[in-house]
Amino acid sequence: MNTRGLRAQLKDSVPVTGLCPQAGPYGVQDTLRRGFSSVKNELLPSHPLELSEKNFQLNQDKMNFNTLRNIQGLHAPLKLQMEYRAARQIQRLPFLPSSNLALDTLRGSDDTIGFEDILNDPVQCEMMGEPHIMTEYKFGFL
Repeated sequence: MNTRGLRAQLKDSVPVTGLCPQAGPYGVQDTLRRGFSSVKNELLPSHPLELSEKNFQLNQDKMNFNTLRNIQGLHAPLKLQMEYRAARQIQRLPFLPSSNLALDTLRGSDDTIGFEDILNDPVQCEMMGEPHIMTEYKFGFL
């Protein structure tokens, strides 16, 4: 028979905030900034190829960097990664949509029309926040 008390069992258990990665500072999900969550979406991908499609751009970049390193040497992928990092930092204010044109130009995807170009219209976004609060949150004032 287990003689450990309830307090000892609760101390050894996993906290509820550890299970929810989107929890805010009080252990509750920030629905206004992150939207509604679904337990089903957090457990498993709905299709076997979903994980591969999520990481497609990352895998494509790794393959391109390896090819570039084999052909031109170590300096070429390092320079390209530095340019990618600089292009990712160029953004508008948090409440304005950013097109990331510099990053698309570096990747060579500026002349292709994809799924996200048509159905990722920021005007139709479900989460629209207040500009002042979003800016203060991004810069760490809140």
